[in-house]
Amino acid sequence: MSNATTSSPLKSLSDEGVSIWLDDLSRTRIESGSLAESVATGHVVGVTTNPSIFQAAIGSGEGYEEQLADLAVRKVTVDEAVRMMTTADVRAAADILRPVYDATAGRDGRVSIEVDPRLANETEATIAEAKQLAWLVDRPNVMIKIPATLAGLPAITEVIGLGISVNVTLIFSLDRYKAVMDAYLAGLEKAHERGIDLSTIHSVASFFVSRVDAEIDKRLDKVGTDEAKALKGKAALANARLAYEAYEQVFATERATTLEAAGANKQRPLWASTGVKDPAYKDTLYVVELVAPGTVNTMPEGTLKATADHGEITGDTVTGTYDASRAELAAVEKLGISYDEVVQQLEDEGVSKFEIAWNDLLATVTSRLEGSEAK
Repeated sequence: MSNATTSSPLKSLSDEGVSIWLDDLSRTRIESGSLAESVATGHVVGVTTNPSIFQAAIGSGEGYEEQLADLAVRKVTVDEAVRMMTTADVRAAADILRPVYDATAGRDGRVSIEVDPRLANETEATIAEAKQLAWLVDRPNVMIKIPATLAGLPAITEVIGLGISVNVTLIFSLDRYKAVMDAYLAGLEKAHERGIDLSTIHSVASFFVSRVDAEIDKRLDKVGTDEAKALKGKAALANARLAYEAYEQVFATERATTLEAAGANKQRPLWASTGVKDPAYKDTLYVVELVAPGTVNTMPEGTLKATADHGEITGDTVTGTYDASRAELAAVEKLGISYDEVVQQLEDEGVSKFEIAWNDLLATVTSRLEGSEAK
């Protein structure tokens, strides 16, 4: 992306206090210089990955041939092969983003890698996996992604308590988000007791956006009334905006401010799943309508390019919207659409989708390892 196409709206977004992260990574993006260019000219200050992203990247085979051949010769297990390839990509991306990390005192310049999604409901295994990933990548600007399942919450506390920075993923509900912030603060308290420098620990809470509209809009269509149709495309923004309100409230408490006085960082809200799923909506909807200081927006490349090209950044579009947001979610609930049911379904589907993507990746790598051995 050239500077001419990316400087204005993305710079405006950055100036509003939104950190722009790219929700994508591949060996070709690293080796072609595409990632470095996005960082140098496109205001990208972080990278997020997930099992689906790696499945697409490694599934294509492009750029991984030599490493796959070496792994096949060593007769490594498929799980080890996948870990070696994914951590190599994250390590290389972390090196590209290291100057941003240094310039922002660790706030940005981050690259996230997820624990094995098959462990989403196993606390101890998630903790062990997070420690292993941090050790494998061996870069100070790595963030370990842990899903915000009930089993994930105590894992978040323990991993933060060990001084490892965490990106909490798959958050859909306001109640779960509050539990995530509580888990983070508890982790900081553990780290403080262990004598760890709190200023070195950073965390983001990935609050998913577009999937909420996708599910609720489907249910509104079934209701079919004019009132229902008028509420389409409203729930996801309302949900995210109320998450920001919760963030403001929690980090203003005595518990949080005491930790901050000891050097702790706030756990920033990160808007995830910001690619628009309904073509009827503006392709920059979940960017321009979620502008607030101290947030992160991780965008797939298409959304990043759309924002760079025609995103209209008009300042803070979150603060002060809370009463209207509550009213919109209440109106949806009044039509018989259960918020609690929707968010639980989305969490279950989110875990399942990542597990399916991971299993597909394992199957792809298995066949590629066998192919390399046969040569």
